[in-house]
Amino acid sequence: MSYQQAGAPHVLLVDDSADEIYPLLEALRSHPCRVTVAFDGIQGYVDAVSLTPDVILMDMCLPRRDGITTIRMLKANPATEHIPVLFLTAATALDERLEGLRSGAVDYILKPFMPEEVVERVRIQLSLARDRSAPIAASTHMAALTTTETPMPPVAPGFPKKGQGKRNSDQVLQRAAAHIIQERLADPPRVRDLAAMLAVSERRITAAFKSSVGMSVFEFIRRERMCKAARLLSQTDLSMLDIVAEVGYSSAANFSTAFRQYWGRTPSAFRNNGVDIV
Repeated sequence: MSYQQAGAPHVLLVDDSADEIYPLLEALRSHPCRVTVAFDGIQGYVDAVSLTPDVILMDMCLPRRDGITTIRMLKANPATEHIPVLFLTAATALDERLEGLRSGAVDYILKPFMPEEVVERVRIQLSLARDRSAPIAASTHMAALTTTETPMPPVAPGFPKKGQGKRNSDQVLQRAAAHIIQERLADPPRVRDLAAMLAVSERRITAAFKSSVGMSVFEFIRRERMCKAARLLSQTDLSMLDIVAEVGYSSAANFSTAFRQYWGRTPSAFRNNGVDIV
């Protein structure tokens, strides 16, 4: 659902409470802004990808796919990762607010809110976005003026090549899932839990990992754990027990066995060798 104001900044509003957002919708339209409204996380993501709005206002508690998962998908997609997302929510617990910010939100506005305050925060984000893009535009313009090469003609818009859309979708899904796994590496979610968090099937998650990184979810978790363990061994003075806890193994013996199978040496030998893992 879109409300058009020609030439105005475009705001995507994702919230399932029509009565609650109506005053905000009116305030945004009078700013003026072009406003598109979505009522669940899946539709909000689809609208963000297809319309590329300037700012997204999104509730955390959404049907079909929650706000946290939706923003992870947006930040995993190169086409939408730059769009500032502001959460609108009734959640007051500190850990919920921190999770929202850590997932990529630039601001967090508690309900009930004053529409004028939200509009002002949107205006601030639009101004910040313009400030960030200005040096890039100037640099691109100078490069065009100084180059001696004949510029390439613009690529005509068209449909993606066969299979390209599916590959891009797999990559976005895998990156979003990987972000969740990396946040919870000490106790990673099972495939079915990961699928539920991203509102897709287990088969879809498995296929996305195979397509994007050529490994199963289990193999990806194992790789991430082993790489993190290697970094901690080579770059920190953490004790072995602390490292075991950081990467989620039940005992030092199990960790040592898994580490040796993966890296071909024991954790102690790896640390003493002074190898630096990027």
